[in-house]
Amino acid sequence: MANDASTVFDLVILGGGSGGYAAALRGAQLGLDVALIEKGKVGGTCLHNGCIPTKALLHAGEIADQAREAGQFGVKATFEGIDIEAVHKYKDEVITGLYKGLQGLIASRKVTYIEGEGRLSSPTSVDVNGQRIQGRHVLLATGSVPKSLPGLEIDGNRIISSDHALKLDRVPQSAIVLGGGVIGVEFASAWKSFGTDVTIVEGLKHLVPVEDENSSKLLERAFRKRGIKFNLGTFFQKAEYTENGVRVTLADGKTFEAEVLLVAIGRGPVSQGLGYEEAGVAMDRGYVLVDEYMQTNVPTVSAVGDLAPTLQLAHVGFAEGMLVAERLAGLKVVPIDYDGVPRVTYCHPEVASVGITEAKAKELYGADKVVALKYNLAGNGKSKILKTAGEIKLVQVKDGAVVGVHMVGDRMGEQVGEAQLIYNWEALPAEVAQLVHAHPTQNEALGEAHLALAGKPLHSHD
Repeated sequence: MANDASTVFDLVILGGGSGGYAAALRGAQLGLDVALIEKGKVGGTCLHNGCIPTKALLHAGEIADQAREAGQFGVKATFEGIDIEAVHKYKDEVITGLYKGLQGLIASRKVTYIEGEGRLSSPTSVDVNGQRIQGRHVLLATGSVPKSLPGLEIDGNRIISSDHALKLDRVPQSAIVLGGGVIGVEFASAWKSFGTDVTIVEGLKHLVPVEDENSSKLLERAFRKRGIKFNLGTFFQKAEYTENGVRVTLADGKTFEAEVLLVAIGRGPVSQGLGYEEAGVAMDRGYVLVDEYMQTNVPTVSAVGDLAPTLQLAHVGFAEGMLVAERLAGLKVVPIDYDGVPRVTYCHPEVASVGITEAKAKELYGADKVVALKYNLAGNGKSKILKTAGEIKLVQVKDGAVVGVHMVGDRMGEQVGEAQLIYNWEALPAEVAQLVHAHPTQNEALGEAHLALAGKPLHSHD
Protein backbone atom coordinates (compact mmCIF):
# COMPACT_ATOMS: atom_id res chain seq x y z
CA MET A 1 0.00 0.00 0.00
CA ALA A 2 1.56 3.27 -1.13
CA ASN A 3 1.91 5.80 1.66
CA ASP A 4 2.14 9.48 0.80
CA ALA A 5 3.77 10.49 4.09
CA SER A 6 4.19 14.08 2.92
CA THR A 7 0.47 14.76 3.55
CA VAL A 8 -1.08 14.20 6.95
CA PHE A 9 -4.61 15.60 7.09
CA ASP A 10 -6.09 17.04 10.25
CA LEU A 11 -9.24 15.03 9.55
CA VAL A 12 -9.87 12.05 7.27
CA ILE A 13 -13.56 11.26 6.81
CA LEU A 14 -14.75 7.87 5.58
CA GLY A 15 -18.20 8.41 4.07
CA GLY A 16 -19.70 11.43 2.32
CA GLY A 17 -23.30 11.29 3.53
CA SER A 18 -25.01 13.83 5.78
CA GLY A 19 -22.69 13.35 8.76
CA GLY A 20 -19.50 13.03 6.74
CA TYR A 21 -19.93 15.99 4.44
CA ALA A 22 -21.19 18.23 7.26
CA ALA A 23 -18.00 17.47 9.20
CA ALA A 24 -15.93 18.15 6.07
CA LEU A 25 -17.58 21.50 5.34
CA ARG A 26 -17.45 22.71 8.95
CA GLY A 27 -13.92 21.41 9.49
CA ALA A 28 -12.60 23.18 6.40
CA GLN A 29 -14.43 26.34 7.43
CA LEU A 30 -12.56 26.21 10.75
CA GLY A 31 -9.19 25.83 9.06
CA LEU A 32 -8.73 22.07 9.27
CA ASP A 33 -7.09 20.24 6.36
CA VAL A 34 -9.80 17.71 5.45
CA ALA A 35 -9.93 14.63 3.22
CA LEU A 36 -13.38 13.22 2.38
CA ILE A 37 -13.58 9.66 1.01
CA GLU A 38 -16.79 8.41 -0.62
CA LYS A 39 -17.34 5.30 -2.77
CA GLY A 40 -20.60 6.52 -4.32
CA LYS A 41 -22.00 10.02 -4.59
CA VAL A 42 -21.50 12.70 -1.98
CA GLY A 43 -24.79 13.34 -0.21
CA GLY A 44 -25.30 9.72 0.75
CA THR A 45 -28.61 8.06 1.53
CA CYS A 46 -30.50 11.24 2.36
CA LEU A 47 -29.89 12.97 -0.96
CA HIS A 48 -29.90 9.97 -3.30
CA ASN A 49 -31.97 7.20 -1.68
CA GLY A 50 -33.85 8.69 1.26
CA CYS A 51 -35.14 12.06 2.44
CA ILE A 52 -35.09 13.98 -0.82
CA PRO A 53 -36.41 11.42 -3.35
CA THR A 54 -39.13 10.11 -1.02
CA LYS A 55 -40.38 13.63 -0.34
CA ALA A 56 -40.47 14.28 -4.10
CA LEU A 57 -42.65 11.16 -4.55
CA LEU A 58 -44.88 12.26 -1.69
CA HIS A 59 -45.30 15.72 -3.22
CA ALA A 60 -46.23 14.17 -6.58
CA GLY A 61 -48.79 12.10 -4.68
CA GLU A 62 -50.12 15.23 -3.00
CA ILE A 63 -50.62 16.85 -6.42
CA ALA A 64 -52.49 13.74 -7.58
CA ASP A 65 -54.77 13.90 -4.54
CA GLN A 66 -55.38 17.61 -5.09
CA ALA A 67 -56.38 16.94 -8.70
CA ARG A 68 -58.85 14.25 -7.57
CA GLU A 69 -60.29 16.51 -4.87
CA ALA A 70 -60.27 19.81 -6.78
CA GLY A 71 -64.06 19.84 -7.04
CA GLN A 72 -64.35 20.35 -3.27
CA PHE A 73 -62.75 23.76 -3.77
CA GLY A 74 -64.83 24.77 -6.78
CA VAL A 75 -62.03 24.01 -9.22
CA LYS A 76 -62.82 21.92 -12.31
CA ALA A 77 -59.98 19.47 -12.84
CA THR A 78 -59.62 15.86 -13.89
CA PHE A 79 -57.11 13.27 -12.75
CA GLU A 80 -55.90 11.17 -15.66
CA GLY A 81 -53.30 9.03 -13.94
CA ILE A 82 -49.62 8.87 -13.01
CA ASP A 83 -46.83 9.12 -15.58
CA ILE A 84 -44.20 7.37 -13.48
CA GLU A 85 -41.43 8.19 -15.95
CA ALA A 86 -42.20 11.89 -15.59
CA VAL A 87 -42.41 11.54 -11.79
CA HIS A 88 -38.92 10.05 -11.76
CA LYS A 89 -37.69 12.83 -14.06
CA TYR A 90 -39.00 15.46 -11.63
CA LYS A 91 -37.50 13.59 -8.65
CA ASP A 92 -34.13 13.16 -10.34
CA GLU A 93 -33.98 16.84 -11.35
CA VAL A 94 -34.41 17.80 -7.69
CA ILE A 95 -31.63 15.40 -6.64
CA THR A 96 -29.29 16.51 -9.46
CA GLY A 97 -29.66 20.18 -8.61
CA LEU A 98 -28.89 19.61 -4.95
CA TYR A 99 -26.02 17.22 -5.79
CA LYS A 100 -24.34 19.78 -8.05
CA GLY A 101 -24.72 22.43 -5.38
CA LEU A 102 -23.16 20.15 -2.78
CA GLN A 103 -20.23 19.30 -5.07
CA GLY A 104 -19.66 23.03 -5.57
CA LEU A 105 -19.72 23.66 -1.81
CA ILE A 106 -17.12 20.95 -1.16
CA ALA A 107 -14.86 22.33 -3.89
CA SER A 108 -15.23 25.91 -2.65
CA ARG A 109 -14.20 24.92 0.89
CA LYS A 110 -11.08 23.24 -0.54
CA VAL A 111 -11.90 19.82 0.88
CA THR A 112 -9.74 17.07 -0.68
CA TYR A 113 -12.37 14.77 -2.18
CA ILE A 114 -11.37 11.17 -2.93
CA GLU A 115 -13.77 8.89 -4.79
CA GLY A 116 -13.26 5.26 -3.89
CA GLU A 117 -14.05 2.53 -1.38
CA GLY A 118 -12.06 3.20 1.76
CA ARG A 119 -11.11 0.95 4.65
CA LEU A 120 -9.82 1.91 8.08
CA SER A 121 -6.24 0.59 8.17
CA SER A 122 -5.16 2.00 11.54
CA PRO A 123 -6.47 4.47 14.12
CA THR A 124 -4.96 7.25 12.01
CA SER A 125 -5.25 6.07 8.39
CA VAL A 126 -7.66 4.97 5.67
CA ASP A 127 -6.68 2.92 2.63
CA VAL A 128 -8.37 3.83 -0.66
CA ASN A 129 -7.46 3.35 -4.34
CA GLY A 130 -4.08 1.83 -3.45
CA GLN A 131 -3.11 4.77 -1.27
CA ARG A 132 -2.88 5.17 2.49
CA ILE A 133 -4.47 8.45 3.58
CA GLN A 134 -3.04 9.60 6.90
CA GLY A 135 -4.89 11.77 9.39
CA ARG A 136 -4.46 13.10 12.89
CA HIS A 137 -8.09 12.08 13.38
CA VAL A 138 -10.42 9.76 11.48
CA LEU A 139 -14.20 10.15 11.31
CA LEU A 140 -16.26 7.09 10.43
CA ALA A 141 -19.47 8.01 8.61
CA THR A 142 -20.30 5.01 6.42
CA GLY A 143 -24.05 5.21 6.96
CA SER A 144 -26.67 2.50 6.65
CA VAL A 145 -28.54 0.23 4.23
CA PRO A 146 -32.06 -1.24 4.24
CA LYS A 147 -32.44 -4.20 6.61
CA SER A 148 -34.29 -7.45 6.11
CA LEU A 149 -35.31 -10.40 8.30
CA PRO A 150 -33.76 -13.89 8.52
CA GLY A 151 -35.00 -15.96 5.59
CA LEU A 152 -36.52 -12.96 3.79
CA GLU A 153 -34.46 -12.27 0.70
CA ILE A 154 -34.84 -8.86 -0.91
CA ASP A 155 -34.49 -9.71 -4.61
CA GLY A 156 -35.35 -6.38 -6.20
CA ASN A 157 -38.09 -8.04 -8.24
CA ARG A 158 -41.24 -8.68 -6.22
CA ILE A 159 -39.63 -8.37 -2.79
CA ILE A 160 -38.05 -4.93 -2.71
CA SER A 161 -36.34 -2.41 -0.44
CA SER A 162 -36.89 1.33 -0.34
CA ASP A 163 -33.93 1.69 -2.74
CA HIS A 164 -35.79 -0.39 -5.34
CA ALA A 165 -39.12 1.35 -4.63
CA LEU A 166 -37.59 4.73 -5.49
CA LYS A 167 -36.72 3.49 -8.97
CA LEU A 168 -39.74 1.27 -9.68
CA ASP A 169 -40.72 1.65 -13.34
CA ARG A 170 -44.43 1.30 -12.67
CA VAL A 171 -47.10 2.07 -10.11
CA PRO A 172 -47.89 -1.32 -8.53
CA GLN A 173 -51.54 -2.29 -8.53
CA SER A 174 -51.18 -3.63 -5.01
CA ALA A 175 -48.46 -3.63 -2.37
CA ILE A 176 -47.76 -5.04 1.05
CA VAL A 177 -45.53 -2.81 3.17
CA LEU A 178 -43.71 -4.74 5.89
CA GLY A 179 -43.06 -2.21 8.65
CA GLY A 180 -45.21 0.66 9.91
CA GLY A 181 -42.41 3.02 10.86
CA VAL A 182 -41.39 6.19 9.04
CA ILE A 183 -40.20 4.54 5.80
CA GLY A 184 -43.18 2.19 5.60
CA VAL A 185 -45.92 4.75 6.15
CA GLU A 186 -44.32 7.27 3.80
CA PHE A 187 -44.22 4.79 0.91
CA ALA A 188 -47.71 3.53 1.77
CA SER A 189 -48.96 7.11 1.65
CA ALA A 190 -47.27 7.94 -1.67
CA TRP A 191 -48.38 4.70 -3.35
CA LYS A 192 -51.97 5.15 -2.18
CA SER A 193 -51.96 8.64 -3.72
CA PHE A 194 -50.68 7.07 -6.95
CA GLY A 195 -53.56 4.57 -6.91
CA THR A 196 -52.00 1.47 -5.36
CA ASP A 197 -54.02 -0.82 -3.07
CA VAL A 198 -51.80 -0.79 0.05
CA THR A 199 -51.66 -2.97 3.16
CA ILE A 200 -49.17 -2.27 5.96
CA VAL A 201 -48.04 -5.11 8.23
CA GLU A 202 -46.61 -3.95 11.56
CA GLY A 203 -45.68 -6.35 14.37
CA LEU A 204 -46.09 -3.76 17.11
CA LYS A 205 -49.51 -2.51 18.22
CA HIS A 206 -49.41 0.87 16.43
CA LEU A 207 -48.18 2.58 13.28
CA VAL A 208 -45.20 4.93 13.87
CA PRO A 209 -44.73 3.14 17.21
CA VAL A 210 -41.99 5.46 18.55
CA GLU A 211 -44.37 8.44 18.45
CA ASP A 212 -46.85 9.42 21.15
CA GLU A 213 -49.71 6.92 21.12
CA ASN A 214 -52.22 9.67 20.40
CA SER A 215 -50.33 10.57 17.20
CA SER A 216 -50.29 6.91 16.14
CA LYS A 217 -54.05 6.59 16.66
CA LEU A 218 -54.74 9.80 14.72
CA LEU A 219 -52.62 8.55 11.81
CA GLU A 220 -54.36 5.17 11.86
CA ARG A 221 -57.75 6.92 11.72
CA ALA A 222 -56.59 9.07 8.79
CA PHE A 223 -55.17 6.06 6.93
CA ARG A 224 -58.45 4.14 7.37
CA LYS A 225 -60.29 7.12 5.90
CA ARG A 226 -57.89 7.11 2.92
CA GLY A 227 -58.38 3.38 2.38
CA ILE A 228 -54.87 2.36 3.46
CA LYS A 229 -55.23 -1.01 5.19
CA PHE A 230 -53.00 -2.19 8.01
CA ASN A 231 -52.58 -5.19 10.27
CA LEU A 232 -51.07 -4.46 13.68
CA GLY A 233 -49.75 -6.54 16.56
CA THR A 234 -48.73 -9.71 14.72
CA PHE A 235 -45.25 -10.43 13.43
CA PHE A 236 -44.18 -11.57 9.97
CA GLN A 237 -43.49 -15.27 9.44
CA LYS A 238 -42.69 -15.81 5.75
CA ALA A 239 -43.05 -14.52 2.19
CA GLU A 240 -43.36 -16.59 -0.98
CA TYR A 241 -43.97 -15.98 -4.65
CA THR A 242 -47.42 -16.62 -6.10
CA GLU A 243 -48.25 -16.85 -9.80
CA ASN A 244 -48.60 -13.07 -10.09
CA GLY A 245 -47.03 -11.60 -6.97
CA VAL A 246 -46.17 -12.29 -3.34
CA ARG A 247 -47.96 -13.92 -0.42
CA VAL A 248 -47.08 -12.86 3.13
CA THR A 249 -47.92 -15.12 6.07
CA LEU A 250 -48.03 -13.79 9.62
CA ALA A 251 -47.29 -15.62 12.87
CA ASP A 252 -51.04 -16.17 13.47
CA GLY A 253 -51.47 -17.79 10.05
CA LYS A 254 -53.17 -14.80 8.42
CA THR A 255 -52.10 -14.22 4.81
CA PHE A 256 -51.97 -11.23 2.46
CA GLU A 257 -51.27 -11.17 -1.27
CA ALA A 258 -50.07 -8.33 -3.50
CA GLU A 259 -48.02 -7.54 -6.58
CA VAL A 260 -44.99 -6.43 -4.55
CA LEU A 261 -43.71 -6.62 -0.98
CA LEU A 262 -41.79 -3.59 0.29
CA VAL A 263 -39.52 -4.52 3.20
CA ALA A 264 -39.39 -1.37 5.34
CA ILE A 265 -38.28 -2.61 8.75
CA GLY A 266 -35.52 -0.05 9.16
CA ARG A 267 -31.89 0.45 8.23
CA GLY A 268 -28.74 -1.22 9.55
CA PRO A 269 -25.21 0.21 9.84
CA VAL A 270 -22.59 -0.24 7.11
CA SER A 271 -19.56 -1.41 9.08
CA GLN A 272 -18.73 -4.98 8.11
CA GLY A 273 -15.32 -5.60 6.54
CA LEU A 274 -14.18 -1.98 6.88
CA GLY A 275 -11.43 -2.58 9.42
CA TYR A 276 -13.18 -1.01 12.39
CA GLU A 277 -12.84 -3.93 14.81
CA GLU A 278 -9.27 -4.63 13.69
CA ALA A 279 -8.36 -1.05 14.64
CA GLY A 280 -9.79 -1.65 18.11
CA VAL A 281 -13.04 0.32 17.68
CA ALA A 282 -15.77 -0.87 20.06
CA MET A 283 -18.89 -2.15 18.26
CA ASP A 284 -22.35 -3.42 19.13
CA ARG A 285 -24.55 -5.22 16.57
CA GLY A 286 -22.67 -3.45 13.78
CA TYR A 287 -22.98 0.02 15.29
CA VAL A 288 -19.89 1.98 16.33
CA LEU A 289 -20.19 2.95 19.98
CA VAL A 290 -19.60 6.62 20.83
CA ASP A 291 -19.80 8.95 23.80
CA GLU A 292 -21.83 12.17 23.92
CA TYR A 293 -19.13 13.92 21.87
CA MET A 294 -19.23 11.22 19.12
CA GLN A 295 -15.83 9.92 20.30
CA THR A 296 -15.16 6.17 20.11
CA ASN A 297 -13.02 4.24 22.60
CA VAL A 298 -10.06 4.92 20.25
CA PRO A 299 -8.95 8.53 20.91
CA THR A 300 -8.19 9.33 17.25
CA VAL A 301 -11.47 7.90 15.88
CA SER A 302 -14.99 9.35 15.98
CA ALA A 303 -18.23 8.18 14.35
CA VAL A 304 -21.43 9.95 13.30
CA GLY A 305 -24.73 9.43 11.52
CA ASP A 306 -26.50 6.12 10.98
CA LEU A 307 -23.30 4.25 11.84
CA ALA A 308 -23.67 5.34 15.49
CA PRO A 309 -26.62 4.12 17.61
CA THR A 310 -28.30 7.55 17.64
CA LEU A 311 -31.42 8.80 15.81
CA GLN A 312 -31.28 7.85 12.13
CA LEU A 313 -32.10 11.30 10.77
CA ALA A 314 -30.16 13.37 8.25
CA HIS A 315 -30.33 16.49 10.42
CA VAL A 316 -28.89 14.50 13.32
CA GLY A 317 -26.02 13.50 11.00
CA PHE A 318 -25.44 17.17 10.13
CA ALA A 319 -25.36 18.15 13.81
CA GLU A 320 -23.08 15.26 14.82
CA GLY A 321 -20.65 15.96 11.97
CA MET A 322 -20.44 19.64 12.87
CA LEU A 323 -19.95 18.76 16.53
CA VAL A 324 -16.94 16.56 15.71
CA ALA A 325 -15.38 19.20 13.45
CA GLU A 326 -15.79 21.90 16.09
CA ARG A 327 -14.40 19.65 18.83
CA LEU A 328 -11.31 18.89 16.75
CA ALA A 329 -10.86 22.60 15.98
CA GLY A 330 -10.73 23.31 19.69
CA LEU A 331 -14.13 24.95 20.08
CA LYS A 332 -16.32 24.35 23.10
CA VAL A 333 -19.10 21.97 22.06
CA VAL A 334 -22.37 20.99 23.69
CA PRO A 335 -23.66 17.39 23.45
CA ILE A 336 -26.82 16.91 21.39
CA ASP A 337 -30.09 16.50 23.31
CA TYR A 338 -31.69 13.87 21.08
CA ASP A 339 -35.10 14.39 22.68
CA GLY A 340 -34.83 17.99 21.45
CA VAL A 341 -34.38 16.96 17.81
CA PRO A 342 -37.51 17.43 15.64
CA ARG A 343 -38.92 14.29 14.04
CA VAL A 344 -41.21 14.38 11.00
CA THR A 345 -42.97 11.59 9.09
CA TYR A 346 -44.00 13.09 5.74
CA CYS A 347 -47.04 10.94 4.98
CA HIS A 348 -50.51 12.39 4.44
CA PRO A 349 -51.30 13.59 7.07
CA GLU A 350 -47.87 14.46 8.47
CA VAL A 351 -46.73 13.42 11.93
CA ALA A 352 -44.30 15.81 13.65
CA SER A 353 -42.92 15.85 17.17
CA VAL A 354 -40.21 17.12 19.46
CA GLY A 355 -39.53 16.25 23.09
CA ILE A 356 -40.87 13.22 24.93
CA THR A 357 -44.16 11.33 24.80
CA GLU A 358 -46.78 11.51 27.53
CA ALA A 359 -45.95 7.93 28.54
CA LYS A 360 -42.25 8.77 28.86
CA ALA A 361 -43.01 11.94 30.82
CA LYS A 362 -45.12 9.96 33.32
CA GLU A 363 -42.32 7.45 33.64
CA LEU A 364 -39.78 10.22 34.35
CA TYR A 365 -41.82 12.61 36.48
CA GLY A 366 -44.74 10.54 37.81
CA ALA A 367 -48.29 10.37 36.43
CA ASP A 368 -49.57 13.01 38.88
CA LYS A 369 -46.91 15.49 37.74
CA VAL A 370 -47.77 15.42 34.02
CA VAL A 371 -50.40 17.51 32.22
CA ALA A 372 -51.45 16.82 28.62
CA LEU A 373 -53.59 19.02 26.39
CA LYS A 374 -55.00 18.34 22.92
CA TYR A 375 -55.90 21.13 20.50
CA ASN A 376 -58.00 19.97 17.56
CA LEU A 377 -57.12 21.51 14.20
CA ALA A 378 -60.87 21.82 13.53
CA GLY A 379 -60.60 25.09 15.46
CA ASN A 380 -57.81 26.42 13.24
CA GLY A 381 -58.95 28.58 10.30
CA LYS A 382 -56.10 27.76 7.90
CA SER A 383 -56.44 24.02 8.56
CA LYS A 384 -60.16 24.33 7.77
CA ILE A 385 -59.27 26.07 4.50
CA LEU A 386 -56.84 23.27 3.65
CA LYS A 387 -59.40 20.63 4.71
CA THR A 388 -56.93 18.87 6.95
CA ALA A 389 -57.77 17.18 10.24
CA GLY A 390 -55.55 16.42 13.20
CA GLU A 391 -54.39 17.63 16.59
CA ILE A 392 -51.59 19.31 18.46
CA LYS A 393 -50.85 17.62 21.77
CA LEU A 394 -48.76 19.31 24.45
CA VAL A 395 -47.11 17.45 27.32
CA GLN A 396 -46.16 19.59 30.31
CA VAL A 397 -44.57 18.96 33.67
CA LYS A 398 -47.19 20.32 36.10
CA ASP A 399 -46.51 24.02 36.79
CA GLY A 400 -43.37 23.69 34.66
CA ALA A 401 -42.06 23.54 31.12
CA VAL A 402 -43.54 21.94 28.02
CA VAL A 403 -41.55 18.72 27.51
CA GLY A 404 -43.33 17.33 24.44
CA VAL A 405 -45.10 18.67 21.36
CA HIS A 406 -46.85 16.10 19.15
CA MET A 407 -48.65 17.15 15.95
CA VAL A 408 -50.67 15.36 13.29
CA GLY A 409 -52.05 17.09 10.19
CA ASP A 410 -51.02 18.28 6.75
CA ARG A 411 -47.96 20.60 6.84
CA MET A 412 -47.27 19.96 10.52
CA GLY A 413 -43.63 19.36 9.61
CA GLU A 414 -43.43 23.08 8.87
CA GLN A 415 -44.60 23.88 12.43
CA VAL A 416 -42.02 21.78 14.25
CA GLY A 417 -39.43 24.57 14.18
CA GLU A 418 -41.27 26.63 16.79
CA ALA A 419 -42.05 23.46 18.72
CA GLN A 420 -38.31 22.76 18.83
CA LEU A 421 -37.65 26.17 20.39
CA ILE A 422 -40.43 25.66 22.94
CA TYR A 423 -38.92 22.36 24.09
CA ASN A 424 -35.25 23.31 23.94
CA TRP A 425 -35.71 26.66 25.67
CA GLU A 426 -37.82 24.97 28.37
CA ALA A 427 -40.69 27.37 27.75
CA LEU A 428 -43.62 27.65 30.12
CA PRO A 429 -47.10 27.61 28.50
CA ALA A 430 -47.71 31.19 29.68
CA GLU A 431 -44.51 32.37 27.96
CA VAL A 432 -45.61 30.92 24.61
CA ALA A 433 -49.18 32.16 25.15
CA GLN A 434 -48.01 35.78 25.35
CA LEU A 435 -46.45 35.57 21.89
CA VAL A 436 -48.73 36.79 19.08
CA HIS A 437 -49.10 34.22 16.30
CA ALA A 438 -50.15 35.27 12.79
CA HIS A 439 -53.77 34.68 11.77
CA PRO A 440 -54.84 32.73 9.80
CA THR A 441 -51.94 30.28 9.84
CA GLN A 442 -51.52 26.70 10.96
CA ASN A 443 -48.71 27.99 13.16
CA GLU A 444 -51.41 29.81 15.09
CA ALA A 445 -52.60 26.41 16.34
CA LEU A 446 -49.43 26.10 18.42
CA GLY A 447 -50.18 29.47 20.00
CA GLU A 448 -53.80 28.50 20.66
CA ALA A 449 -52.74 25.21 22.26
CA HIS A 450 -50.44 27.07 24.64
CA LEU A 451 -53.16 29.63 25.40
CA ALA A 452 -55.39 26.76 26.44
CA LEU A 453 -52.65 25.11 28.50
CA ALA A 454 -51.96 28.46 30.21
CA GLY A 455 -55.62 28.58 31.28
CA LYS A 456 -56.88 31.21 28.84
CA PRO A 457 -58.22 29.39 25.76
CA LEU A 458 -59.44 31.55 22.90
CA HIS A 459 -60.72 29.48 19.96
CA SER A 460 -61.11 26.29 21.99
CA HIS A 461 -63.41 25.04 24.73
CA ASP A 462 -62.36 25.28 28.37
